[in-house]
Amino acid sequence: MKKYDVLIVGSGLAGVSTALELSKNYKIALITKKKLADSNSYLAQGGINVLKDESDRKTFIEDTLKAGHYKNSLQAVEKMVDSSQDAIKFLIDLGVEFTKKSGKIDYSQEGGHSVARGLHINDEIGKGILDVLYERVRSRSNIEIFEDTPIVDVIVKNGKCYGARSENEVFMSTNVVLATGGLGGLFDKSTNFPHICGDGYAIAIKNGVKLKDISYIQFHPTSLYEEGVDRQFLISESARGEGALLLNHKDERFTDEMKPRDIVANAIQKEMKKEDVDFEYLSMKPLGKDKIPNRFPMIFNELKNKGIDPRYENIPIVPCQHYTMGGIECDIYGRTNLEGLFVVGEAGNVGIHGANRLACNSLLECVVFGRLLADYLNENKFEDKEIDYKITDAKFDKENESKIIFERIREDEKAKSITN
Repeated sequence: MKKYDVLIVGSGLAGVSTALELSKNYKIALITKKKLADSNSYLAQGGINVLKDESDRKTFIEDTLKAGHYKNSLQAVEKMVDSSQDAIKFLIDLGVEFTKKSGKIDYSQEGGHSVARGLHINDEIGKGILDVLYERVRSRSNIEIFEDTPIVDVIVKNGKCYGARSENEVFMSTNVVLATGGLGGLFDKSTNFPHICGDGYAIAIKNGVKLKDISYIQFHPTSLYEEGVDRQFLISESARGEGALLLNHKDERFTDEMKPRDIVANAIQKEMKKEDVDFEYLSMKPLGKDKIPNRFPMIFNELKNKGIDPRYENIPIVPCQHYTMGGIECDIYGRTNLEGLFVVGEAGNVGIHGANRLACNSLLECVVFGRLLADYLNENKFEDKEIDYKITDAKFDKENESKIIFERIREDEKAKSITN
């Protein structure tokens, strides 16, 4: 049995940002299901949004609300936008270097944005940020890292959270943070790592922790059409921001590529049905054969390895499960209805995304609200309390947990259909 001041479950950008903002006087455990870098944050290609200046504030907020069909929390959206410049400074101070052009920060634009406001690191924003942050985490003597340690449940007694446990270990802490990501691993086709399959949601359901809008699940418009792969390869929305076009099998455009993701994904599905085909096409050729490998080196190399040269060929694409807007209900400090249990990132629902996430807001959410949660705990950490805890067998049962989650999704869909 191990004891900590703060226990963080998950090693994506949300969990790591929280850990690095917490007091260095705290003894922190950072627990991850696989390896540190096996997080969906690490796979992120496009960018991270930032408020460019005060003249952009109203538009940034409106872009986020409009994409989310105005189901967002205005308070949370305003907090994210107003905190975005500090969040980027936090990353830069840790050593993150964003892509520049002619000595100035280069902004990318994706669907649903009125202006270009996404900072990027070529086409690997997640890797570029987290490679730096993982170094910082490893260098902190007060942070103990546990890899290959799936958490199967939290420890609850008398309505309070006292820790969490894996199949082989018990971690005691009166401050537990779930940063477990989404539920893509429950789908046959997803851009997510298959092991990220809603663990945090299942834990919440089993312990009476409130979920909100769990049926709001986003499908990304442009995943590479492939069969028999564990994870669908994503082709960044920023490719369309640079001029890539969506084409049908007659080589015709059929939609506005820069609309929010749900609108574009639905347009692709409609065109597929109309043509009676399994995929449509993305053409990166309008970018020019020199720009494609320079602006999107990772995507270019990955496609080349799969036998597709995007300089000369159209890319077969299909919408694919990508992100969960709903999740464990929390306030801007990550507090849930269970004392001592906090949540941050895709696992939580602070109200940023509404019914559909605006591109490049997910990484920003992780940093902004990870730091807010940490700052709250720096001032308001629950003190350690001794409880009698009997160690029992605990097993991870993905099949049973997936049934629990999908049942809750169906309940949420049914409730929304009645109220709407």
